[in-house]
Amino acid sequence: MTRPTHPHIPWSGGQGAKPARVLGINPWITDFAAFNLWSRPVGLLACLSMLREAGAAVALMDCLDPTWDGVPWPRPGRHGTGHYPKTEIEPPPALAFTGRRYSRYGLDRDLVRQGLARLDPPPDAVLVSSIMTYWYPAALDALAMAAELWPDAVRVLGGTYPSLCTDHAARHARANLLVRGPLERPDNWARLWAALGRQAPPLPEETGLRLALDLYPEPDYAPVLGSRGCPFACDYCASRALHPDFVQSAPGPVLASMEAEQARGVRDFAFYDDALLVAPERWLWPVLDAVAASMPEVRLHTPNAMHVRNLTADTCHRLKAGGLTTVRLGLETTDFDHRHDVKLTRREWEAGAANLVDAGFDLADIGVYILFGLPGQDLGRVEQAVGHVRDFGFRPHLAHYTPIPGSPMFEAARRASPYPIAEEPMFQNNSIWPCVPGGFDWDEAARWKALLQGKPAPGA
Repeated sequence: MTRPTHPHIPWSGGQGAKPARVLGINPWITDFAAFNLWSRPVGLLACLSMLREAGAAVALMDCLDPTWDGVPWPRPGRHGTGHYPKTEIEPPPALAFTGRRYSRYGLDRDLVRQGLARLDPPPDAVLVSSIMTYWYPAALDALAMAAELWPDAVRVLGGTYPSLCTDHAARHARANLLVRGPLERPDNWARLWAALGRQAPPLPEETGLRLALDLYPEPDYAPVLGSRGCPFACDYCASRALHPDFVQSAPGPVLASMEAEQARGVRDFAFYDDALLVAPERWLWPVLDAVAASMPEVRLHTPNAMHVRNLTADTCHRLKAGGLTTVRLGLETTDFDHRHDVKLTRREWEAGAANLVDAGFDLADIGVYILFGLPGQDLGRVEQAVGHVRDFGFRPHLAHYTPIPGSPMFEAARRASPYPIAEEPMFQNNSIWPCVPGGFDWDEAARWKALLQGKPAPGA
């Protein structure tokens, strides 16, 4: 399947004389900055997969993918990552005070509208995803575009924004239906089919874990999803609010998906699991064994942080043998007596780090996330953690804190932030440092960048 001459969007699947037609839209990103780290809307792709298996015809418009031949796009970076095209736009009124440039990232808006307008036959339903709560303007724009093009189609908004900011979404979105949480929840599944005026078919097997990756005509990379949810409940995370249950796949479907994408030329796969190393014998080890045996050219990446305490010597050797290339770890802080995530001792951290090195991982490929901007956080501790990570030879990365509704820490964030983060999701944007006294500051940002690189601070 090659990229069509734009603008064309094909339908896929469909059973019966008049199958329901469902178009999925992954909207643009609207923000101060955006970078592609193997980004795919896995929630939307899971929805389209289960709908197609249930008999619907589906189509995808991913505004963050080149999609068509002849579309200008920045040259891909290392292993398929890279920049998006961007169009500078006026910042939303809530963020105008920053004085910073604000952009729409992804495909040209007019080109997207042309492609959607030519969709034939038109959709019965339009399913719009939302990944970050503060990116909601693009989701609202996609819904408005759908309403103009197909006023009779059912407009559905799902994902993080309506799940965690339901009241705000209900007031502002031109949607007929808001889906909170996974579509495979029986009430959500029934409501969607009722909105289509149809009897809900049975949910397919492996619901929520199969992804409609074939809807991308020429993918440079692909996600791997072996589980949904997380068995832990870290203070700053809303995974439990979005996916209350921790569900793992059997190895067969995961491996079949990877083999199908490899046959289409994909060499880079990114794990999207929140708890990749929990009970790995259930699916991860069989998959890695098969990859090592029959797909030696594949590169695996973990943009989501792995839990360091699970990095035993055997685990690290299995990951290396299976083709893991990009390693990201969740350290949070080196103040081991005052942590907000799953308890990690200094001994566990040092053992996990040593095991990675002993397994043969390149130091340059090991990045460590350190939380920055938590409510009431001592930023001196963050500096210590940065130095600590650099002393190991690893690459420190600041994970800027996002106050997420539904997370245990959100109330503390609401009290600490000068912005009304509970009322307006725009202020949940981690780019404005919403819980750091004084907020974002260019000089401080430059100082932190120099610290991360091990360079003297500007002007020092």
